[in-house]
Amino acid sequence: MKHLLSSVIPVVIFLLGVISCSVQNKDILDYTQYVNPFVGTGDHGHTFPGAIVPYGMIQPSPDTRIYQWDACSGYHYSDSTINGFSHTHLSGTGCGDYGDVLLMPIVGTVQYSQEPLDSQRKVYASEFSHDSEIAVPGYYSVFLDRYGVKAELTATKRAAIHRYTFPESDNAGFILDFDYSLQRQKNEEIQIEVVSDTEIRGRKKTVYWAFDQYINFYAEFSKPFTYELVTDSVLVPGTNNEIPQAKVLLHFSTSRNEEVLVKVGISGVDMAGAKRNVEVELPDWDFDLVKKEASSEWQKYLSKINIVTKDEDQKKIFYTALYHTAVAPNLFTDVDGRYLGMDLRIHQTSADQPVYTVFSLWDTFRALHPLMTIIDPALNGQFINSLIRKYKEGGILPMWDLASNYTGTMIGYHAVPVIVDAYMKGQRDFDVKTAYQACLRAAEYDTSGIHCPALVLPHLVPKAKYYKNTLGYVPCDLENESVAKALEYAYNDWCISKFAEEMKDTLNYVRYGLFAKAYEKYFDKDTRFMRGVDSKGKWRTPFNPRSSTHRSDDYCEGTAWQWTWFVPHDIEGLVSLMGGKDTFSEKLDSLFVVSSKLEGELVSSDISGLIGQYAHGNEPSHHILHMYNYIDQPWKTQALVDSVLHSQYFNAPAGISGNEDCGQMSAWYVLNSMGFYQVCPGKSVYSIGRPLFDKVTVNLSDGKMFTIRTNNNSATNKYIQSATLNGEPLTCPFFTHDDIVAGGTLEFEMGDIPSNWGVEK
Repeated sequence: MKHLLSSVIPVVIFLLGVISCSVQNKDILDYTQYVNPFVGTGDHGHTFPGAIVPYGMIQPSPDTRIYQWDACSGYHYSDSTINGFSHTHLSGTGCGDYGDVLLMPIVGTVQYSQEPLDSQRKVYASEFSHDSEIAVPGYYSVFLDRYGVKAELTATKRAAIHRYTFPESDNAGFILDFDYSLQRQKNEEIQIEVVSDTEIRGRKKTVYWAFDQYINFYAEFSKPFTYELVTDSVLVPGTNNEIPQAKVLLHFSTSRNEEVLVKVGISGVDMAGAKRNVEVELPDWDFDLVKKEASSEWQKYLSKINIVTKDEDQKKIFYTALYHTAVAPNLFTDVDGRYLGMDLRIHQTSADQPVYTVFSLWDTFRALHPLMTIIDPALNGQFINSLIRKYKEGGILPMWDLASNYTGTMIGYHAVPVIVDAYMKGQRDFDVKTAYQACLRAAEYDTSGIHCPALVLPHLVPKAKYYKNTLGYVPCDLENESVAKALEYAYNDWCISKFAEEMKDTLNYVRYGLFAKAYEKYFDKDTRFMRGVDSKGKWRTPFNPRSSTHRSDDYCEGTAWQWTWFVPHDIEGLVSLMGGKDTFSEKLDSLFVVSSKLEGELVSSDISGLIGQYAHGNEPSHHILHMYNYIDQPWKTQALVDSVLHSQYFNAPAGISGNEDCGQMSAWYVLNSMGFYQVCPGKSVYSIGRPLFDKVTVNLSDGKMFTIRTNNNSATNKYIQSATLNGEPLTCPFFTHDDIVAGGTLEFEMGDIPSNWGVEK
């Protein structure tokens, strides 16, 4: 009997273990079910729905249009045809590029004649219906009506695998269109080669937003093909321009519901690198396994934050926003550690120091990078190390890096606050001395030793820096966007002054501390707006605070109404400049209630998501709602944050009020819906707004948890009545980064009327 029990008990224990594991696995929340990749693909969000993994190098996704502003990502929800599936895409940008290595399945005679310049549609495009589209994290599928083919995409970090289900046909195949790109970029160099009856590779250099974008690819097909190679030049209809072609027309027969798979790898280095990326990351043809692993990568990322709410739509908005914070920056290192540097030379790095590209720093310094300091400081450290490498290779920190190209896009030197914010939070896994030198270099007017095209240099190192450093201000008659540049320089220089203080560099601490006060020069006490000042010290006239001439006035993608508030580093000083808390409050109140009318010769389309003249659809406004916390009126911040969370974000294609901007618009939502926002990166302080969810748990990288509980929470109960931090009363509307990383609980009691909580006694 004893012998029998000894053999039975292990079996019972095993079965109980299986049952226990099954129950536990069933209880694990699938966060990916709440992501809607179509959010932002309508209106002017400029996102794409393709199959990606977090921060991956490759972005296989459908292209529905070719050029103009709403083709920045290649996809727009209003379209009804697909041109094919290309492998590089930008998410939420206001400039277009990429769209490399277009693949399209074909059934019947292949048409490939050049379309007219005013056409958004390739001649081989197919109609489709959104009813047949599926997009979830790591997977995309659609039925191509013209060809009767089901297309499916999934990806690893550096390679994509496609699965196409064909009808029966003696004349099936693909067109691989390598001369194609979004925005019809110039192919300055291009070559394509059929390696075997299952392999194709190519290399090209395009000139557009990135002047020197190199893309290499390797494609392997599961089914042998015959082919036609198209490499002659073709005349663009309606013009006298000839452009080079580089296409492969693939032919084979298919049986009914036959699946043909395609692996595609890319590289910024060379074709061998693209092939190696495929060989290492896609050793087999198991599409479903790759799809499962991609989903697991997203599950891991999304589980960094757990929210509790009864509102299913809010869950979808939140986790879609969190998803969009992991689309960019993009990995730019091959599996062997090689990458293309800012000097356009091949460099080598180690596995633990990958290099990234697509840094939309004018946008992302505000919320995306601060979010990363909370949920993944190690990855943010890798981003900073990438920026430092770019400084060493190219001669200066980038403003907007695209495929290891300086673009000189936007204004300011916002790699500085990304570096300084991490440093001030104790996250210093980078070469601090070199980082400090890079920050100092970014603030100087010195055009020497920089590897960039001559046309980019005046934007990358504008004369405004010279005026700022020598005259103490930027004259509006000598420099475009003078007010916006000057205000951002003042903030950037404040960051440098704090870094200098930490580095015991007294001279630069004082120097850049004085530069940080330069914003005072632009405030006109009569109109109570920030205004352009000319080289004679006179205000620019005439003056209209609601006037906008896109990228050609004293402001940048905004008006005086929006830019007057950009002094995040010295709100107390701005309050004093305006005459004190009462007059400041009066002016700030007016921002949200005046007419939303804009005037000007070419009003910037970026000024969107208007509440009065507050423009949530563009970044300069993003900190403004929290300024009431600095003047003892926190209930106004709570009400306005609640309004923006509900009026500017939706679970719909048009669910983002403006360009998504590489994660910034989404990171704003993630932070504010949790209940706080960092007004001034570089100061490790968070401003409390309106916590939206009943409970939020931030799973920190060291295993600790920071929990936010919101009691008596409802749509009407948007006002904080009281708060505690780790059981102790919290009487001010601020807490620190150290409070988060230590773990603990922030708890709010809510009500439907404003309270005096957070008001300085």
